[in-house]
Amino acid sequence: MLGSSSCSHNHHNHHHLPPSIYFRRLLLSCAHYISHSDFTAARRITTILSANSSPSGDSLERLIHSFTKALSIRLHLHLHPPPSLSDDAIRQASYLSLNRITPFIRFCHLTANQAILEAIEQQQQEQQQQQEQQQQQQEHRPHDIHILDFNIMHGVQWPPLMQAIAGRNPPPTLRITATGTKPDILLTTGDRLSKFAHSLGLTFRFFPILLPHSNNHLTVDDVILHLSDVLLSPNETLAVNCVLYLHQLLTDRDKHKLCLLLKKIKSMNPKVVTLAENEANHNHPVFISRFEEALGYYTAVFESLEATMAPNSRERVEVEQVWFGREIVDIVAAEGGCRRERHERFLSWEMMMRIAGFRIVELSPFALTQAKLLLRLHYPCEGYNLEVVNDSFLLGWQNQPLFSVSSWQ
Repeated sequence: MLGSSSCSHNHHNHHHLPPSIYFRRLLLSCAHYISHSDFTAARRITTILSANSSPSGDSLERLIHSFTKALSIRLHLHLHPPPSLSDDAIRQASYLSLNRITPFIRFCHLTANQAILEAIEQQQQEQQQQQEQQQQQQEHRPHDIHILDFNIMHGVQWPPLMQAIAGRNPPPTLRITATGTKPDILLTTGDRLSKFAHSLGLTFRFFPILLPHSNNHLTVDDVILHLSDVLLSPNETLAVNCVLYLHQLLTDRDKHKLCLLLKKIKSMNPKVVTLAENEANHNHPVFISRFEEALGYYTAVFESLEATMAPNSRERVEVEQVWFGREIVDIVAAEGGCRRERHERFLSWEMMMRIAGFRIVELSPFALTQAKLLLRLHYPCEGYNLEVVNDSFLLGWQNQPLFSVSSWQ
């Protein structure tokens, strides 16, 4: 990553550099001018950058296009603060494309599901042992499964898990309590999952919990308040699923609130809590640090898309512009309470989970094999890699970690 020291403010002597380095330096110069409130110089650079980037060029041009757009919005917002930077309907639609064309979401879902299945398995074994010790003659009934899913989106995580448990004999019943901020999406997701469960012969119930959000912004207090709506039953195994969600509840430097939520979850006595997050520090309070971190992170994301998708893929353009483009705008252009994409690294989540009383559960060798197989089958290029660090799975591109998944008890 090019540090600020390499950022010469004299642009004329850079033309012998490769375009990739030249334009990255221009982006960094622009960010530095903004951080020093030299908006005139920054605007001049965005003009050069806009002329040299396009949403349909190669990965570098598209990356520069997204970052230039974000910087321009920031320059504009410096004059007109925003109501909110996010249009959820478009974003929700691009989520399905994101799920189809990148391994990121599938990797998170697959690994989280495996952790949930293994926790359920362990619970079954403990129960059976208890029953054998008490020499009960009655028929062994499997524990029912209750999943509390924060931010279920379209529910694409759950059909594979349903298939896995429907194959058991006798199959347990499954209940999903799902939080969301869009009533229509929650209801259609519930219907879709119910139909799917029915086709498998699985006894299934769906409980939506609608969370209020002002200006598309969710507060931890709202989430904690609505946790009391979650019905818990003693003969259910509870799994809590937090996939790419908790970072939205962080605020500037205040982790205390989120730790309260995690403690509240701990008090519900879940058998497992699955956690997936972007492996990046985009929650840095200093704009320029956040900018440099984001530039390195999204360079890897765009390069991975370049390597795995056809050059003229419409879906890829949509995912880059809408999904990742919006994340970049949020990280680069928004400040204070408007920022939602407050990604933090695994070490930070590990600390918060431990403070809340959780301990990490090692993911199984099978989970690792399965995740590697997903990458080999669907994304057979060399760039993706999988590492196990501190019992957490890290999915990366080349040597840039991008996502972490971990399991907690």
